[in-house]
Amino acid sequence: MANTWWELQISCDPALEDSIFWRLEDFGSRGTASESKGNSCLVKAYLPKFQVQLLDLAALSLWLRQDALCAGFAIPHLKWDLIDEEDWSTSWKQYWKPEEIGDRFLINPAWLPLPETSDRLVILLDPGVAFGTGNHATTQLCLESLEMRLAELPKSFVDKTYKKEPVIIADIGCGSGILSIGALLLGAEKVYAVDTDPLAVQSTFSNRALNEIRPESLIPAAGSVDMVRQLALQPVDGIVCNILADVIIELLPEMSAISKPTTWGIFSGILVEQSTAVADALEKNGWIVATLWKRKEWCCLNVRRS
Repeated sequence: MANTWWELQISCDPALEDSIFWRLEDFGSRGTASESKGNSCLVKAYLPKFQVQLLDLAALSLWLRQDALCAGFAIPHLKWDLIDEEDWSTSWKQYWKPEEIGDRFLINPAWLPLPETSDRLVILLDPGVAFGTGNHATTQLCLESLEMRLAELPKSFVDKTYKKEPVIIADIGCGSGILSIGALLLGAEKVYAVDTDPLAVQSTFSNRALNEIRPESLIPAAGSVDMVRQLALQPVDGIVCNILADVIIELLPEMSAISKPTTWGIFSGILVEQSTAVADALEKNGWIVATLWKRKEWCCLNVRRS
């Protein structure tokens, strides 16, 4: 039944949290959450029953064991139970709290009250089943990279005053829309947000409304880089792409085709060990890596056209 879900509970060393999140996402998890339990971490994940069999869960347990042994940590403990739709839709939310990211952002779950005082840019978020709550290292790295990029928006001299030139961005693999909304709060004029998962596009539409973003400023659509080419009237000024390394490498020729000579890019969802392969592919497609930021086993490449 589509309305029956597996709830996975994984007790692990806190150092393994990000790699377990990555493994769960690759496995097809529709929602993840974590909480500290003393010196350990409890990760919860949710998958529809029709999608996963018991043998699949046993295989996942072996992968988690192998990942931990390779990294030199204690083996995580995985257990699973079946729950109904209502329990799934609410259970993971109780563990998600407001979180400050970088120097300027505050990610606030939509079902919690806003802080009484804050000078940060607030992103209201209800990700549903889409990736992008702000908890994952790759999302944080992308938001911090956007802070750096958009703090120095290009200016033009018009009517005896300096005005910021409009910046158009493509968000490839937009997930919950968190990076698109963050870019707009930092001053971008328009974002084309695309994702091959219809549920992610739906989530971006919902979060656009939650944050009272004008429809003409944030344009979600189902698809990938080819959809940006259809929607955008001109090449974009910036690209944010928080997906997986192999997908980034595959899409680079298409992303180069929607770029200007001055376009910059923020690429994440990349394990540190994959960074050389991604950097080589970027160079072959006319990009230069300006900086590489690391957080735990993940990295974010800030790049520009060569």
